[in-house]
Order: sequence, then C-alpha cells, then structure tokens
Amino acid sequence: MEFPIGRKSTKKVRILFVVTRKQEKLRPTEAEMAILEALWRKGPSTVRELQNELSQSKPWGYTTVLKLLQIMLEKGLVNRQESSRAHIYEAVNKGSLLDDMVERVFEGSIRQLMLHAISSKKATPEELAEIRKMLEEAGS
Repeated sequence: MEFPIGRKSTKKVRILFVVTRKQEKLRPTEAEMAILEALWRKGPSTVRELQNELSQSKPWGYTTVLKLLQIMLEKGLVNRQESSRAHIYEAVNKGSLLDDMVERVFEGSIRQLMLHAISSKKATPEELAEIRKMLEEAGS
C-alpha cells in the first residue's frame, strides 16, 4: 500500500504488511473441518484412506483431498510423515486448535471463552454440574 507523506507532497511511502506464521493460521473451513474430524476419528491416514472415509457421506475427489491437506499443512492444521511412498497425514490435537483460538479470538482469556461458551448456547444442568466440578478441581 502507498500513502502520501504530507498534504502537498507527491512523494509516497510504501508500507509492506508482513504476515507472520501465527497470523497466517485461519480458522478451518467446513471442508477442512470434515478432514480434521475424519483424522481424529480414524487416526493417521493416507490421502486415499481419507478420500474413502470422506466419500461415505458425499463424493470427494482424490486431488481435492490432497490439495486441502497441502493447504492444511501450510496452516499448521495437520502434520505429514514422509517416511513411506504414500504420505501419512495426522491432525493436530484439538487442544492446540483450541489454544490458538483462545489466543486469537479471546486474547488469551479463558474467562472470556467460558463466558462466551455459556452465554451462546444453553447448557444442560448436567453440563453445568460437570463444569463446576472441573473448576473446583482446577482451583485446588
């Protein structure tokens, strides 16, 4: 982007925006979430295994799954083992995704996360009791 230096100046300053690896991480798309859920359910898998798993509900092309996995690797959503001919993909654990979300969305505040979670969806009495128990255990 370019901005003028002063009111009457014809000179412009060019500002470059540098995107860090952390800023590059975006929340997973719907398709990426489907792949993450399949990986969490099935465990480390090849592209073909994932395609077969995902195609049980709707058709997925091999190259579509491969391209999404490559994007997800760039985003840090999956890891890849290249030790065999067919690469094995593994989802990052749910905890690291949640940690990243808490940091980016709630500025690292667990309190804000909990307030949002409880106020956005009605919790059952059992869920509230379980949360209270977990908070008591965490406080002691």
